[in-house]
Parts: sequence; structure tokens; C-alpha cells
Amino acid sequence: MAEPTAEQIAGQIAGQSAEPPAGPTTGPSAEGRAARSRPVAVTIGRRPEPVHDVAVYAFEGMAPFELGVVVEVFGLARPELGGLLAAPWYGLKVCADRPGTALDAVGGFALTARHGLDDLAAADTVVIPGVRNAFSGEVSPGLVEALRTAHERGARIVSICSGAFALAAAGLLDDKEATTHWRYAELLQQRHPRVRVNPDVLYVDNGDVLTSAGSAAGIDLCLHLVRRDHGAKVANSVARRFVVAPHRDGGQAQFIEAAVRPVEEDEDGIARSMQWALDHLSDPLTVSVLARAARMSDRSYLRHFTARNGTSPMRWVVTQRIAASLALLEAPEGSVEEIATAVGFESAATFRHHFGRVMRTSPTAYRRSFGRGVA
Repeated sequence: MAEPTAEQIAGQIAGQSAEPPAGPTTGPSAEGRAARSRPVAVTIGRRPEPVHDVAVYAFEGMAPFELGVVVEVFGLARPELGGLLAAPWYGLKVCADRPGTALDAVGGFALTARHGLDDLAAADTVVIPGVRNAFSGEVSPGLVEALRTAHERGARIVSICSGAFALAAAGLLDDKEATTHWRYAELLQQRHPRVRVNPDVLYVDNGDVLTSAGSAAGIDLCLHLVRRDHGAKVANSVARRFVVAPHRDGGQAQFIEAAVRPVEEDEDGIARSMQWALDHLSDPLTVSVLARAARMSDRSYLRHFTARNGTSPMRWVVTQRIAASLALLEAPEGSVEEIATAVGFESAATFRHHFGRVMRTSPTAYRRSFGRGVA
């Protein structure tokens, strides 16, 4: 008796057996029982979409934080996403020049990558979380070749912090805007004059090539990728588990000075005003309105807000309004004009202008990509 094929089994499940039984039987034979005990892969209906493979580069002497960010975002199981995902979650591979070789990391421990540069070159998204020594200009020739191969295949190439030096060495940043940690920006510009280095932003999205600033900006960029791939609700859920803000504008300052300023007692009013603003995004908001909520003068409020957040109050308000609009655009209800009003913009034209600056696309294009039930 021949072993049933996958097509026959699928037909039997659907009530349309591809091969009718030859006659009555008194029970399953030993051979039949053995066949059924073996696992059989059955595909019914539309084939599932392939998993989006992410490869992250590990190297000798690396700082573990940036690698950990990539692993946390793309490699962690996420049962909490439930029915939010319209496509499979990512598959993650940690890759190195010599897979299986222990790599000493900062902090007195070692890690071993199971995958090599061939896997990195074959991934859909490649993340370079740094280079061993940005000041020496040392970049693995094998990594440079793998990056070029991946880019030529159409892969998305991403850097965090000093990883921009590897992308620049591969020629992937020529004639493009890029960023890196502020302490490396001048060096990157000197070493690669064709790169338009912007040291004053958190990350830069050029579509297929993306760069980010220092360590924490890597979180912002990874969440930005999740938002591009799966929409705002999924990105917000990942951010919530990370316990970080769901969206920071890529054009926001790197907080070179603000990041190390102590929070003064009278700045408690700043936090109070920010929470008040989030609860009143649809209202007309000005510096004077926010200053009153903080019980401060306009001039003092503007100074303390900028020192604490690294951006102006009104730019922060615009960014929060854009973030609030994402979930509304993903829902089928409401026109762009209605959504603009709901999140506090004076007109749809103003909404489109600011949305394009922050998200690098239009509200309509975003809805077309991420909307549920929207044609």
C-alpha cells in the first residue's frame, strides 16, 4: 500500500479525497497506522508570507548594548502582539566574520555568533551596531563585501552609532545624508567627504539605507523600522514592553548638553504641562498656553522646556500630534481632514506638511501601507 501524498491528505481534510478507498475495511492496518504516526506537512489555502530575516553583526571588542537593542526588538518572542500582526514577525541571526569563535565584549564576557557573513549578505535587513574602533578606521573587508552584496540584492541596511563607518566604507552613504554619534560626526565627515553628515538628529531614513546616532537612538531607529513594517499599533506595543516613548522624531536633537543636565525642582511644571498637552492635543496649543499649565512665565518655560527635552515646545507638540494620528490613519474610519482636526492641526494642508517632515511620507501613503480595511 502506497503512503498517502500531502495532496491526498489535504483533499481528505477538505472532504474531497484525491483517491477514493478501494473498498470497506475493518480497521487501520499497521502500515496505515505507521503512516499516520509520521508528521506530514499539509498546506491548505494561501501560503504564508516568508519571515523577514534580520541579521546583526557581532565583532571582537563590541559594546553589548547596541547588539542587545537589536536582539530585543527583532529576536524576542512577542505573544502580546496577538492579532495585531498582518505579516510574520522577524527572524533574527547574529552574524560574525568567524562564526563559532568566541568574541570578547566590553564588560568582561564573551559571546559566540552561530552565523557567518554569508547569512548577513542574504538577510532582508542588515544591522551594523558599531565598529571595533571608529578612530582607527578599522572595518572588516569581509563585512564591507557582505554589505555591498546585501545592498545590491535590495536589502535594507541599518547602522547604529559608529556602525555608520562600515556603511561609509562600503560606499553605501555616498551622496546621502547620514548621522552617527555626535563625537564621531566630524571624523566621519573627514574620512568620507561624499557623505552628508548631520550630527544634530537621532536618525536618518534614506529608504534602503538608515543610520542612527548614539546608543539610545538605536532604539528609536529600530522602533521606526517596526513602525514602517507593521504599523503604529505594533510599534507602540513593542515600545511599551521596552518602557520607552513610542516615537521620537528622527530630526530631534541628540541632546548633547541636555542629556547631562540635572532636573531642577521648578522643572516639575514642565512634566505637568507635557501631560496636560497630551490630554488636550485637539485644543489650540501655544507656548503661552503650555506655560500657564506649568505655572511659569513664557520665557522661563521656553528655556526650561528646551533644556530638558532638547527641542522646542511647539516642535514637541507637532511630533505628539503626528504620533497620535498614526493609529487613526490605520483605522478605516475618518478622512485625512477629520484626522487632522482630531489631533489639533488647523488644516489638512498643515497636517500633511508636518506629517511629511516627520514621517517622510504623506498621510494618504501611510494609510495605504498600514491601514486596515482601507483600499
